[in-house]
Amino acid sequence: MPLLAALRRYMAAEDPVVATANLIAMVLAWNTPFYPLYVLGTAGAAMHPGAWFTLLSFPVFLVVPAVTRRFSLAGRALLAAAGIANTVYCTWLLGEAAGTQLFLLPCIALAPLLFRRAEGLALLTFLFLPLFIGLGLHGRYPASPFGCDGETCAALHWLNVISVICLLGFLGLLGLRRIIPPTTPPGTAAASTRQPSPPIQ
Repeated sequence: MPLLAALRRYMAAEDPVVATANLIAMVLAWNTPFYPLYVLGTAGAAMHPGAWFTLLSFPVFLVVPAVTRRFSLAGRALLAAAGIANTVYCTWLLGEAAGTQLFLLPCIALAPLLFRRAEGLALLTFLFLPLFIGLGLHGRYPASPFGCDGETCAALHWLNVISVICLLGFLGLLGLRRIIPPTTPPGTAAASTRQPSPPIQ
């Protein structure tokens, strides 16, 4: 499909860390438009129109591969910052009782995937910033006109718990792929190291 091929070209990167960042950004961009539907389907019309305001982060995730193509570190930092900012914003928007602040956990897990040890400042910043923000803002978010209440909050909290678990699982798989190299099929290594036979005189 031309659209799929264009998307692959847009995400492509020679640097595996950048390629990982682009993949994560596109997965988040793909899922963001569905989140309001999940909210409305789980909590009902009581969350309308607030659920639709969660779409504001969509264009930010979408432009990450374009930024990383020209400014690798800045593009990866944009993804990490957008994840944190979107979590804080949605926690205010839907209310703390909705459990949206749990998405700060994937934000923490994201940092080691986006930055190398040599990029220590960025790595440590985005590793600990979600923790400090989560602790600092807990119980201190301003009231939102779109916040949930009662059974609506319980339904949204369960939805967000499941979403966070799925996202952490996805990031964990990406981390394993970086740590554990692909296995070589049996016989391939032996064939590649086999010396060619001398020519027959």
